[in-house]
Amino acid sequence: MLKSTKLKKTLLIGTTTILVSCSGQNEIKMGSYAYDAEFLKKYGIEYTELVSADGNAKVMVIPAWQGRVMTTSASGDEGDSYGWINYRFISEGKPSTQFNPVGGEERFWLGPEGGPFSLYFKEGQEQVYDNWVVPAVLDTESFNIKSQNNNSIRFVKDTRLVNASGTTFDINIDRTVSLMSMDEVAADFNIQLTNDMKVVAYKSENKITNTGNKAWTKEKGLISVWMLGCFNPTSTTTVFIPYKQDAEGVIVNDEYFGKIPEERLIKENGIIYFKIDGLYRSKLGLPASRATSLCGSYDSSKGVLTILWCNLPETPSTYVNGQWGDQEDPFAGDVINSYNDGPVEDGSIMGPFYEIETSSPGAELVPGASLVHIQKVVHIQGEDKQLAPIVKNLFGADLDVIKTKFQ
Repeated sequence: MLKSTKLKKTLLIGTTTILVSCSGQNEIKMGSYAYDAEFLKKYGIEYTELVSADGNAKVMVIPAWQGRVMTTSASGDEGDSYGWINYRFISEGKPSTQFNPVGGEERFWLGPEGGPFSLYFKEGQEQVYDNWVVPAVLDTESFNIKSQNNNSIRFVKDTRLVNASGTTFDINIDRTVSLMSMDEVAADFNIQLTNDMKVVAYKSENKITNTGNKAWTKEKGLISVWMLGCFNPTSTTTVFIPYKQDAEGVIVNDEYFGKIPEERLIKENGIIYFKIDGLYRSKLGLPASRATSLCGSYDSSKGVLTILWCNLPETPSTYVNGQWGDQEDPFAGDVINSYNDGPVEDGSIMGPFYEIETSSPGAELVPGASLVHIQKVVHIQGEDKQLAPIVKNLFGADLDVIKTKFQ
């Protein structure tokens, strides 16, 4: 915690350093939770925190940005900040009518992004970037706080959206973010955690309800809950995703932005390995037939294991296809996605950052009915010997293989 309110701040945005010092007091370390908290305060961004009893686990939530989890720490204010924050965009203070990419390690969106039932393109528009617009309810509108305490915060929002086929959706959004204790994490994932590990975890329950007077059908288009998490890439980070080996069909969709080179994407023994360095723009997705409820990432330089879990339907379900433009099948969508940022054609780059994403099935709902998508995000920072059994138990993967796959 800072002990002085006299701050000297030099902001160097993008990939450059931002120095925050305290006039002779302790400096705030770049990359720490305190650093990001002070940055957001400087630009008038109000947030609320979910904090464990010992003060070590902290989850920062921003109501004005759709109740998104902006970042977290497993070691209080001085701990590493796990979420990616777009310092450059926030500091420039120039709102966009298209998309405001502020970052954050868990944000609420709705799918599909592209295709005949897109929520991000108007009817009749060519699906190219210049026409792509994020709906205001997912970008600039606040979610309303319904209730909160030290461990949980609940948001609600009513909205109306129209897809690219002209179908209207009246929707109630109900989102709750809850801090998870170490005991809850250990029990939920059946893993061993010790007090010398640094752990922060949270669960989000995301419910959408059809508040209109017509059923949502495949013929006119469905919507899905789409959760996206932005994190900080490094040269030592690998995303790893288990897949069902005995299923039929494509293992992974790796052509969102052009086919991913073989040296960046490896599929073997039921695990997909994806190189994360923020240097090559690429995205992959796992279809419902191949996906499990888990995906993860590991930064071997900091010893940070990130686990992402989502609930899957008990019966085969329809997933919306988010790819832009013409589609052979609007319901051949993915359950889990991962994105590695990198320069675009003109050499510019938004981040760099990387994303891990999960989606619910398309919501075939009669009036008054609801769909709930639950996601759990866990960060565990520790020694390899502590993390290796967790990775083996949960993913059936070898931590040494993950560490060295792209090194």
